[in-house]
Amino acid sequence: MANSKSNMETETYKQVAKHMEPPRPLGMRCLKAFLVGGFICLIGQCIQMFYMAFFNFNEATVGGPTVATLIFIAVVLTGFGVYDKFSQFSGGGTIVPVTGFANAMASTAIEYRSEGYVLGVGGNMFKLAGSVIVFGTVAAFIIGIIYAIVTQQWGVM
Repeated sequence: MANSKSNMETETYKQVAKHMEPPRPLGMRCLKAFLVGGFICLIGQCIQMFYMAFFNFNEATVGGPTVATLIFIAVVLTGFGVYDKFSQFSGGGTIVPVTGFANAMASTAIEYRSEGYVLGVGGNMFKLAGSVIVFGTVAAFIIGIIYAIVTQQWGVM
């Protein structure tokens, strides 16, 4: 009987909370995320074209410096507190590009710097990055195996 009463109270609470919650402008959030994420990618494309024009990189070699530059810009903007305000405005648009990961790493480093460089910054920064690195490594391994099987089986590429 007590369990039934608890479930009723939970359902009543959920209904009241849903009624009191302000409506979420989902369409506007999606539009902001799309535009900001696209703008970050546009900046990346401009940096890439700049490196190709002035430093004689080709399409095969320009990716590394472009990503490094985007990461550097994101970390500097995070340090000045600009990137966080920008991401509050845009929502998910700043999370998808590599700059979102750089922001997360830099924010963690700034937050835990008072605990020391090794245990504070290093330890907490890599708690966040660890899962991303493991997932990326495992995904690359699986894709490499699939690639090897496909090229061996059908002689593709």
